[in-house]
Amino acid sequence: MHRSEPPLDLDRTLAPFVRGSGDPTSRGDHRDWWFAWTTPEGSVTLRLVGEGGTVRATAWGPGQGWVLERAPDLLGARDDPSGFVPHHDLVARVWPELSRWRVPANGLVAQMLVCSVLEQKVTGREAFAGYRRLVRAHGRPAPGPGADLGLTAPPTPREWALIPSWEWLRAGVDSGRSRTAVAAMRVAGRLDECADLPLPQAHSRLRALPGVGEWTAAEVAQRALGDADAVSFGDYHVARDVTRALTGEEGDDALMARLLEPYAGQRFRAQRVITLGARQRPRRGPRRALPTHLPRPF
Repeated sequence: MHRSEPPLDLDRTLAPFVRGSGDPTSRGDHRDWWFAWTTPEGSVTLRLVGEGGTVRATAWGPGQGWVLERAPDLLGARDDPSGFVPHHDLVARVWPELSRWRVPANGLVAQMLVCSVLEQKVTGREAFAGYRRLVRAHGRPAPGPGADLGLTAPPTPREWALIPSWEWLRAGVDSGRSRTAVAAMRVAGRLDECADLPLPQAHSRLRALPGVGEWTAAEVAQRALGDADAVSFGDYHVARDVTRALTGEEGDDALMARLLEPYAGQRFRAQRVITLGARQRPRRGPRRALPTHLPRPF
């Protein structure tokens, strides 16, 4: 059982782990969350239920000891927002409501990296559809009650690495992204070690992989490492959303970097507060024509 004061915003803390509607590895309801993950010790079904100021964690399967030991970090125990000071009116206005959200650290660096690689340079819809297809085809039913809910645990790193090229293509994953994912899974043990490294060293190790750049490393760090400073530079929408919310005009990564500079050390927290607190930026044009991320190294 994990206790937090004030009570944790469980829904906002766990929502980033859901990869689109129909994600076979997750089920989320108000303060009642289920995940099927594959840990270094095997697959696991994890249930997290929020009750007032406590979160009760229950797990089934070979990975239950591993995931329960790390449940406090998953729920933001590493994250310290106490030094966060609003520097913009919007942030000051919405921060009281969002202050119970925490940056999670589930420790599954290799698994989170596969998800982020699949989301490079394509729409979210395409990425999520590909992930669903690959997990359902190459994963396994979640342990315990997770199977009754229809949850599927993702493939192990070895199983990801053995997926043939044509299976990736059938899932809509181009050869560049599949090569990056396969190469990463061949060093999954080294990647998972990042969970216990200082953040600068963890980022360096992630970005040493071909095909993994600033955006991909940040996406992993926001979920697996609890990095409150990992800004989503290189995202197609984030810079536009942040700059529009703070200035009224759409800008690029360079402008977003200047606007977030006062929040150094907690820039991702500021990014998230701004994007959650602002109205969604108007988006025009055919959905299919919009890539999710900028066409640059990730």
